[in-house]
Amino acid sequence: MRDDEGFEIDRAYDLLPHVVGASWATIWFRMNRIRRPSQEEFRRKVAEYFKILDPLITLYPQNENFKEMIIHIKNRHQEEMDRILGGKNQEIEKRFKRYIEYG
Repeated sequence: MRDDEGFEIDRAYDLLPHVVGASWATIWFRMNRIRRPSQEEFRRKVAEYFKILDPLITLYPQNENFKEMIIHIKNRHQEEMDRILGGKNQEIEKRFKRYIEYG
């Protein structure tokens, strides 16, 4: 697979963790009136909502034309999950801090 073939997927995975995961997690904490979750709790909740996107991994046809793309998507999805849970996604960490400071 050429680098440019994965470009759109990579850009989506740059945004999905904080646009979907952190946004939904923040709303969940806010609606449950949990003002000060731990970083670990926040990351786990983000990962929980990010995991809802798992069906996107198998969206493309399971044939030779999509084989490399599907592998790329699976790898990228797992990398993002690991980054979220490991505290290595700076956007998630920024949103945690913002939630703690401003609610």
